[in-house]
Parts: sequence; C-alpha cells; structure tokens
Amino acid sequence: MAKLYFYFSAMNAGKSTTLLQSDYNYRERGMRTMLFTPRLDDREGIGHIASRIGLKAEATPFDRDHDLFVVLRDAAQQAPIDCVLVDEAQFLTPTQVLQLTLVVDRLDIPVLAYGLRTDFRGEPFEGSKYLLAWADSLVELKTVCETGKKATFNARLDAQGQRVWEGQQIEIGHNYVAMSRKAFQLEKVSPIGYAPPADDDARAVGGELTAQA
Repeated sequence: MAKLYFYFSAMNAGKSTTLLQSDYNYRERGMRTMLFTPRLDDREGIGHIASRIGLKAEATPFDRDHDLFVVLRDAAQQAPIDCVLVDEAQFLTPTQVLQLTLVVDRLDIPVLAYGLRTDFRGEPFEGSKYLLAWADSLVELKTVCETGKKATFNARLDAQGQRVWEGQQIEIGHNYVAMSRKAFQLEKVSPIGYAPPADDDARAVGGELTAQA
C-alpha cells in the first residue's frame, strides 16, 4: 500500500543524499521513479538535485502553480511510476501537499518528500506544516549542533558568516548552520515576540497572582 513519507531535518543532515540513495535503489531494481525539485532553488542549476558528497540527478522543476497530481497522473498513464521523490519539500504549497496525498491515495504511488521543518526564524515552512500534519510516516534525519546537542533549527548567515536575524522566509543563496534550540536563541529571532521578564518583575507578577488566588 502506497504511503506519503516526510523526511525532515535541519540543514546538512543529508536529506538530498538520502533522496538520491533511495532513487538509486529503485532504479537499480528496474523501477521507474520521478524526481521533483522547486524551480526557485537554482543553486545547482534548475532541475538538478545535488548532495554535498557529490551525488547528482536530474529532476522535474516545479513552480507554485504546478498541479503535481495532474503531472503524475498523466505520466503514470504513459508508463507505471514506482515512486515519487520530492527535494526541498518545504517549498511546496498546501495545495501541492494535498495533490501529493491524492497521488498516494488515488494513484497508489508512494511519495517520499524531503525538506526542512522550520526557517531561520524558527517558523514552520508552509509545505512542511502540512506534510507534518498529513504524512503517513514522519522520519527525522538527525544532525549535530557545534555544542554537541541534536540540531533542530537553521540559523541564516550573511557573506561574512554573521547571523542574520531578519528577512524574507525564502531567500536563495544564503549560508545556513544547524543549531540546537538553545544555541539558536529562539526568543531573539521568533516573530512571536516574547522576552522573559527580569527576575524582580517575575517575582512581583508571581506575588500578585498568589495574592489574587
């Protein structure tokens, strides 16, 4: 039975390597796969998936207005598809995530999506939010922060290697480093906008609440 899988991680955990290895395994057995990558990610050229260890493959580029269900339905009518693999899946729209669930449920084709869970502010990516909600299987690919703890967040760096605290969610070309939540300092970058009160203020508020109770 086909399933929708979401493989997620912080930066540099080997998502593209894992995708390309899975693709190789299918093809080695004579199976047909289709690979997709967002057109906006042109770091390796449009329509290419590349890993840090040198593995590469061609892929179908998609934009936000592409109907992935129609594309895959039409392709499957030409020849059976054994697996669909999506790189940088955080850039999918909610509609495209729904389309991929229908590829699984109606076309009975397994879909393996690989992407980041959150952006440089700790905010969930649009596509990742729905993949986390709707996928049949969630797989975390782990990597390590320089502190030695598990890295779950992605800090954006400028050309000089300095931390970037503000900007658009999607900006191709920056460098990123994976961090643990504590090293990431979520309260400083999150748009939620909360800072812990000073100790004296906290005690005063706590005293007021106790008196009111």
